[in-house]
Amino acid sequence: MKNIAVCPGSFDPVTMGHMDIIQRGAKVFEEVRVVVLNNSSKQPLFSVEERMELLKMVTKDIENVIVDSYDGLLVDYGKSVNAKAIIRGLRAVSDFEYEMQITSMNRVLNEQIETFFIMTNNQYSFLSSSIVKEVAKYNGNISELVPLEVERALKKKFS
Repeated sequence: MKNIAVCPGSFDPVTMGHMDIIQRGAKVFEEVRVVVLNNSSKQPLFSVEERMELLKMVTKDIENVIVDSYDGLLVDYGKSVNAKAIIRGLRAVSDFEYEMQITSMNRVLNEQIETFFIMTNNQYSFLSSSIVKEVAKYNGNISELVPLEVERALKKKFS
């Protein structure tokens, strides 16, 4: 049985911080399922399908990454693909409290799936999809914050 991990997020859009976590997770697990979740508390710029397509483009060279989407509880998705782990990125101490709550609830729902936290690279510790969208909206330089395909997609959205 494969050692499968799930790397969830809204990825609206995928940033270099996300890529850092995905790439590092792919070095540890045999298979990483990058799962676009539909967060009902957010108004996304990109559709789920667009986010999946962007993720597929930017992860195409990482052989053990599979891009998927799910509308439901993450642990249910994890169970459906026989995942043993959830990968979560941490940028700062402020992320920890929220992530601890989510991890604790996931543990109540399914104690068979462990959560692994990966500290993001320091150069991306400030980075969020929201910041990227705000800068892109006003035609700021985001070339070092997102993969080229994402930069193009953002420029198209805001043109």
